[in-house]
Parts: sequence; structure tokens; C-alpha cells
Amino acid sequence: MVEKLQQTLRDSAAARWTVLILVASMMFFAYMFVDILSPLASLLNDTLGWDQGDFGTYAAGEYLLNVFGFLLLAGIILDKMGVRFTGLLSASLMVIGAAIKYVGISDWFDANNLTWLNSWWVDMPGSAKMAMFGFMIFGCGCEMAGTTVSKILAKWFKGKEMALAMGLEMAIARIGVFAAMAAAPAISVKFAVDGTNSVVAPLLFASLLLVVGLINFFVFTIMDAKFDKQLAAAGEATAENDPEEEFHVSDLKQIFTSKMFWIVALLCVLYYSAIFPFQRFATNFLEETLAISNAEAAGLFKWFPILAMVLTPFLGAFIDYKGKGATMMLLGAIIMTACHCVFAFVLPAYPSKALALITILVLGVSFSLVPASMWPSVPKIIDEKVLGSAYCLIFWVQNIGLCLVPLLIGKLRVATNGYFVPMLVFASFGVLAFLLSFALKIEDKKKNYGLELPNKQ
Repeated sequence: MVEKLQQTLRDSAAARWTVLILVASMMFFAYMFVDILSPLASLLNDTLGWDQGDFGTYAAGEYLLNVFGFLLLAGIILDKMGVRFTGLLSASLMVIGAAIKYVGISDWFDANNLTWLNSWWVDMPGSAKMAMFGFMIFGCGCEMAGTTVSKILAKWFKGKEMALAMGLEMAIARIGVFAAMAAAPAISVKFAVDGTNSVVAPLLFASLLLVVGLINFFVFTIMDAKFDKQLAAAGEATAENDPEEEFHVSDLKQIFTSKMFWIVALLCVLYYSAIFPFQRFATNFLEETLAISNAEAAGLFKWFPILAMVLTPFLGAFIDYKGKGATMMLLGAIIMTACHCVFAFVLPAYPSKALALITILVLGVSFSLVPASMWPSVPKIIDEKVLGSAYCLIFWVQNIGLCLVPLLIGKLRVATNGYFVPMLVFASFGVLAFLLSFALKIEDKKKNYGLELPNKQ
């Protein structure tokens, strides 16, 4: 019996944690790329003529194609073709999108010679449109990669430290936000030309790191292919070795008819709509509210993911051994709402750097509680055969919010010439997320999905 348990790579701690490092590093580079231009919003305005509305539209581009169906297709691809094919496809799309985005803001692309871009579609600079198009391609790969990594960890850590692994992956990925906020201004200054800081150099740096992420994922595919052969030899049924486990489109009915799934999906979109769009505008918000420089504002906000990075693995381990996942989601929604209320009402009245930093750190606590408990909960409510599609459908719903909210915030920012109303919008998302997390807790108690129970077997 002991010999059978040692037949697969999953039973090797070194192997499964190596897999975690390989896929998490790819997500680290992806998260860094997402926010590499966020601390440079003012510079984009000065050098390329992007106003806050343009920046909001550009930021929404990351999610646009996903909203119009790509993520639904991605879920089917993931469950039908497996994690190796889908992971390589997603990493490649990120690299291609990054290259297009780089061209859009570089000297190579001169929007003045392509006047049709300036007038086509919406009234915004051609460079912003080109960058947005690249961001669309990147966003398809990034969101597909996120769901693929979740399914990879569910596969490799089944019956093991699943929540801890997912927590560590999220923590490593969020260091990318810290790295972007810290590195972008420094690289921008380092490669200044004629006294003008560079927006091209930070983006090029982040783009090259995506290539490293693609290489890392290729190494993972070699390990995973060997793992699947071992699973087949050990008699464990998978989509690759058992026709009964093969994915069919009709299996998606399990997801669409699940009340619990839709509660989680709506909770996800509301919670993340108050986090990721806020990240895009946070540096500029701090600049204006505290009357500080762009670099100083980025220096404050870069600490946002730090507590999340530190706490998420511990919270994941707690869920593995003690449970209480639904309770953590509830608490996280309460904390997030309180933080945005501070940004809306307290910080403008008392513009203190210390208060801003404390609130940012506390928001990071919320950003550890909800994701650390949400993503390991999905395998408890959805069959493994359609798990990839379930993750992608959640990401699709989430992307609708992440696409529309930056547009809304950008427009509100221009219309009100301030951040009070946008912060109230973020806080309202938190209130709704609290109500859904409360409903989730009640439904779990009724149906015994085990969200409050530990993962470790």
C-alpha cells in the first residue's frame, strides 16, 4: 500500500512544490506586467497625451475580449485539451499581447503617421488604442493562465496542502504588484531621455519577464506529462486515461444549475471589482489626496500586496487544517468596505501619509482573506471534470466587472473632478459582497458543501 502511494510525483513534496514555483512565477510576471504602467499614469498624460478617461479605457481593454466570450471558450479548451496545452497557449498569448502593447507606446509606433487611429472608434490617442489592443490579447492569456494554474494546483495538490498551495501562488503573484509599483518609477527615471522619464523602458522590462514565464511553463509541461503517465499506471481515473472522465459540453449543465456556484461567481466579481480597478487609480488618488509626487504615491501603494503576500499562505494552511473558508470571505468583505469608506470620507479630511499606509495595509489583509478562501472552495462545489470551465466561468463574470468598472471610474473621475464618488462606488461593491458572502455561509450550512471544513485528508 505504501508503495502504491509513492508511485506518482504528487506524493513527492519536492516535485509538487517545484510545480508550484514554476506556475506561480509565470503569474508573478503576469501580475507585474498588468500594473507596470499604473504608477506612470501622470507620465502617460505628459508624454503621450492620455487623460484619465483614456487610461481607464485602456485599462478596461485587458478584459474586453474575455467579456465577449473568450473566457467561456477558454474553459472548454482547458477541460477538453488539458492544462499543458492551455497553459502554453495562455503564456504565448501574454507574450504576443505584450509585444503589441510595447509597439504601441514606443517610438517605433508613431501615432502621428497613423492619423486614422486617432479618429477611429473612440476619441483617444492612437498610442492608447494600440496599447489597449495589445492589452486585450495579453488579457486573454492572463485570465486563461489564472484558471489553468488553479486547475493545475487542484490536480497536483489533491488531498494535500491545496489551500496552502493556492495561497502561496496568490502571494507570489501579488509580489508582482509590489514589484511593478516599486520598479516602474525607478526604471522610468533610470532610462530618462533629455530630462523626460521613460514609459517604454519599464514596459519592455516586464515584457521580457513574460518570456521567462513562458519558458518556466514549458518545463512544467514535461513534469505534468510524466505525472499523467504515473496516474494511469496507478489506476487513477483522469480525462486522459478514462473515457467516463472525459469532458463533454453537456457537462456544463452542472455549473449553470448550481446555486452555490452563482453565489461564488457574483461574490467574486463584486469583490475584485473593488480591488483591481482601484489599483489602477490608486497612485493618482494618493497623489491628489495627499498632494505628493507620483513616485512617493507609488511608494506608498506598493505596500498594498505585502500583507496579502505574507498572510495568504498562512490563511491557506489554516483552511487546510481548520477550515472556516466561508467565514473568511465574510470577514474580508467587511474589511474591504471599511477601507474604501476611509478613502472616501476620512483620508481627504485628514490627508495623512501614515493613515493612508495603514489603510492600504489593512486592505491587503482583506485581499488575503477572500482569495485564500474563495479559490480552494470551488473544487468543493463543482465536479473535477468541469472544474476548468467553472473557474473560467467565474473569471468571465469577474471580467465583466473588471472591464466595465475602470471605464465607469475613469468617467466618474472626469465628470466629478475628484475621487469621492469613485470611492463610494468601490465601498458599495463591498456592501454587496458582504451580503453575498452571508448568503454563501447560509447555503453551505444548509447543503453541507464543506466550505467550513478543512481540506487536508
